[in-house]
Amino acid sequence: MTTRHYDVVVLGTGPAGEGAAMSAAKAGKKVAVIEASSQVGGSCTHLGTIPSKALRHAVKEIIAFNTNTMFRDIGEPRWFSFPKVLDRANKVIDKQVVGRTEYYARNRIDIYFGRGKFKDANTIEVNTYERGPELLVAKQVVIATGSRPYRPADIDFSHPRIYCSDTILSLNHTPRSLIIYGAGVIGCEYASIFCGLGVRVELINPAKKLLSFLDDEITDALSYHLRDGGVLIRHNETYDSVETTERGVVMHMASGKKLRADALLFCNGRSGNTDNLGLDSIGLDVNSRGQLAVNDTYQTQVENVYAVGDVIGWPSLASAAYDQGRAAAANMLGMPGGEFISEVPTGIYTIPEISSVGKTEAELTAEKVPYEVGRAFFKNTARAQITGEAVGMLKILFHRESLELLGIHCFGDQASEIVHIGQAIMKQPGEQNTLKYFLNTTFNYPTMAEAYRVAALNGFNRVF
Repeated sequence: MTTRHYDVVVLGTGPAGEGAAMSAAKAGKKVAVIEASSQVGGSCTHLGTIPSKALRHAVKEIIAFNTNTMFRDIGEPRWFSFPKVLDRANKVIDKQVVGRTEYYARNRIDIYFGRGKFKDANTIEVNTYERGPELLVAKQVVIATGSRPYRPADIDFSHPRIYCSDTILSLNHTPRSLIIYGAGVIGCEYASIFCGLGVRVELINPAKKLLSFLDDEITDALSYHLRDGGVLIRHNETYDSVETTERGVVMHMASGKKLRADALLFCNGRSGNTDNLGLDSIGLDVNSRGQLAVNDTYQTQVENVYAVGDVIGWPSLASAAYDQGRAAAANMLGMPGGEFISEVPTGIYTIPEISSVGKTEAELTAEKVPYEVGRAFFKNTARAQITGEAVGMLKILFHRESLELLGIHCFGDQASEIVHIGQAIMKQPGEQNTLKYFLNTTFNYPTMAEAYRVAALNGFNRVF
């Protein structure tokens, strides 16, 4: 068995692992990464962020074509199958893999395709797919193995009509009806995708409302537009058992209801990929969802072992994972830039999409902060009227006295892009974080960004 020595070994090549590996390599360290699949990119590239967002974009274009009266001059509305739409997503995945593979080559980072397991805190055995077992000895190790969909043992995920958010990407037909169990971010996004393809969707939410971490007004808007698209939402419902047949699925609810559909998509939580890593041999424990605990430098209980990304839980976002990886590398190598990632913008790619940063109205009310609200409805902006994307709004929460921005909440087309303008101003120090920036700055016209000026004027008029 060959033994190879490195400064840093990273387990996983998703955003967190990539961020850690690239930062360590650019600091002049000898770096290796271990990837359990046959291509780099992790679940983000192959099973999560990239394919689901590519799917969502394709479906959004289909909806636009089928609802825009201008296109009726070309032909009648078209029906697209799920596999046909999925083919578009696969092309994006291929481009991502090529680009990310080049990053590793350019930075002279060795890639081992295989499964890694700790022998001790500094030694990892990799059972590579091509060369067999090899030993990697490293001064420091970063665990960035990501997560997988939570699969309860009482549901038969081997049945051809039951899917999780990973296996749904292998769906080779378009079901007439679909039960989605779990109304978190993933459940809501797939509800948008499938109802956009004309599938009858029932979205089962074990909680009282959708995405309760969002501002109430945004949550209400999402609920309305999902229902308007044909999604049946059932709140406060949990399943008792799932029955399968050759023709479909029957979900028996704790409330006594029986829900029938052609297929079931179960997406109620995720588990950290920590199985078979040999964590017992280095004294590392995981919680009930397989997640690792870290301190504010992303260091685990073992001094030279760090963990980042979905494997540590919140916020479980690709954007944050990349920054976590960079921060962990900075901390372990004694470089600047190792701040703990605590404030992350929310990006939810439903149709329409959602994004937010900062406090919600409910949080500010509970904290007894004197705030005011400024709104801009997209239907009143020239750019939205031109593009036909009139659904949505921008909402600014600000302090009544200091005019400090406290929260930005956006619902509608390009929400995940629009939010970053407000985020940039919120991050400014002291008095530079102010609503007056939007009052005193000229925006291109017509643009979606202009909504900030409209919202700021709306809010400012409430105060003065």
